[in-house]
Amino acid sequence: MPLSLTVLGTASPHPGPHRPCSGYLLRGGGAEVWVDAGTGTFAELQRHTDPRRLTAIWISHLHADHSADLLAAVYAFAYGGLTPPAPIPVYAPADCARRLAGFLGRPDVRFLSGVLDFRPLYDGHAVQHWNLRLTSRAVAHDTEAYGLRAECQGSVLAYSGDSGPCDALTELAAGADLFLCEADIDAHREGEQRVHLTPEDAGACAKGARELLVTHVGPTLSREEAVSRAALVFAGRTTAAREGDTRTF
Repeated sequence: MPLSLTVLGTASPHPGPHRPCSGYLLRGGGAEVWVDAGTGTFAELQRHTDPRRLTAIWISHLHADHSADLLAAVYAFAYGGLTPPAPIPVYAPADCARRLAGFLGRPDVRFLSGVLDFRPLYDGHAVQHWNLRLTSRAVAHDTEAYGLRAECQGSVLAYSGDSGPCDALTELAAGADLFLCEADIDAHREGEQRVHLTPEDAGACAKGARELLVTHVGPTLSREEAVSRAALVFAGRTTAAREGDTRTF
């Protein structure tokens, strides 16, 4: 089975009507992985698969627009009749389980272990599920954050998560069939830490990939503007991620 990517949500930094925050369903090699769990994406996930079928969940970082719907998943899995046959591995920054437990007012994380199996990410983390290999790289953000490279039988997807310009993004994108990349901001402010990408940054980071799919476009840009500006730098096929779209490659 080739890789396929279904867009669940693209909004930044909050959901809008018909536009959840960041989330994607990645399928390949017999595996189904929920990549980022932004606000509103658990409902969209159910349009495309039964969440009990998930092989794994992968979370780039713990900002709410990428992780908040893990709470919805906990309620569904633990109390809502969608209990998975075995705890689903969750690859995420190390503090993920504690934050969920704290939100629910629980003193420890053990109550989550019946439905979710938390496994901390680190730079260079790699795991294989069936014929799908997931490799994570630390990227430049204002919190612990990772980008992803997914490989299956010769097909490669790269995903930026949230990041400023950094070598890890370029390395993740090199040779990828599709680079799913944020273009969150219009411009960098003088003297400010670079923790997101402009469209031009996204185009530059994508130069080693065959195709660029722009996502996580913030409120100071339109998707159309982000795509046109990124394409001027990338000079390859550049399109915008839109909710409900599925790409197979």
